[in-house]
Amino acid sequence: MRASHLAFALPDVDEAEITAITEVIRSGWVTTGPVAQRFEDEFGKFVGAAQAVAVNSGTAAMHLALEAVGLKEGDEVITTPYTFAATAEVIRYFNAKPVFVDVDRVTLNMDPGRIEAAVTAKTRAILPVHIAGQPADMDPILEVAARHKLPVIEDAAHAFPARYKGRMIGSYGGDLACFSFYATKTITTGEGGMVTTANAEWADRCRVMRLHGISKDAWKRYTAEGSWYYEIVAPGFKYNLTDIAAAMGLAQLAKATRMWQRRVDISRRYGEAFGYLPELQIPEVMPWAGHAWQLYILRLNLDRLKISRGQFIEELRTRRIGSSVHFIPLHIHPYYRERYGYEPGDFPVAYGEYQRVVSLPIYSKMTDQDVEDVVDAVVDIVNAFRR
Repeated sequence: MRASHLAFALPDVDEAEITAITEVIRSGWVTTGPVAQRFEDEFGKFVGAAQAVAVNSGTAAMHLALEAVGLKEGDEVITTPYTFAATAEVIRYFNAKPVFVDVDRVTLNMDPGRIEAAVTAKTRAILPVHIAGQPADMDPILEVAARHKLPVIEDAAHAFPARYKGRMIGSYGGDLACFSFYATKTITTGEGGMVTTANAEWADRCRVMRLHGISKDAWKRYTAEGSWYYEIVAPGFKYNLTDIAAAMGLAQLAKATRMWQRRVDISRRYGEAFGYLPELQIPEVMPWAGHAWQLYILRLNLDRLKISRGQFIEELRTRRIGSSVHFIPLHIHPYYRERYGYEPGDFPVAYGEYQRVVSLPIYSKMTDQDVEDVVDAVVDIVNAFRR
């Protein structure tokens, strides 16, 4: 038994972030400015993207991406029900319709084989999600999109620094990728996000719309080279990332590879410990995937256990191990159930897998002892409650 509770997730920050943020504060320029622009440049280089636009959340990134491709009221966007609220809610911002397709049983990502049947005359885009950091199978998704001339917008909130067939998510082939730098992510700015794309026109549109629809370089209005004059070209949003947050992002980016490698090491230890237990199913990494390990989603073979998933989580809690569930499928939440009339069985794979998943702690700040405490707790629960 641990002496204290192990948090499900914690950011990995040190003096580098404190120094970077302090320098920005002392500079006197704390909102969006040159540091945010440098963060865009460095992040774009890291993932291999021609254009990168920093914003204040992953949700904002997806909202701007959909606006850039011209989503309108009454349009449809094909996506997955097995995701966080933001993926579908940004579609509803336009009074457009999220059209769900079920997931692949192994990866929990959107099943590419189900997409074609969901395309209608109203379909405007495809929005795959890279669940837990394992990339969706992009090639067949891109093939469907090409046949129907649809842009592909990737929800890459979990996918830094994931790879698909050797190339980083953010540069493989989707039209726009949307990253999150929330506190639990591999790199964090506290709150923040990024849109990457090869399309300069879409990137420019995201830049304009992230700051009130002001025509260009709005942040320069108060610099020596700026001008008081500006023009509003569209009713934009307040989605800009501050230099304070960007300074933290640059410090995090500098150690991103090390932090990701630690997650890989933890996932490997979990696999070694749990892979031989018939009561458990460990994540399977696809041969074409470079997994980011944003989450470690363990699945319980409940027919081999005397307890439910909820009881399993409670047993972890009594052993002072934090855990979570990713995700409660969107189609069973009240809003989507009531608006579209969904039943749990409409997406049977998503619903069935949800009922047996538990996310374990996996983050770079964990010590070896933390990892062993998780292993010991899980194995102890299995031994105590196996049939």
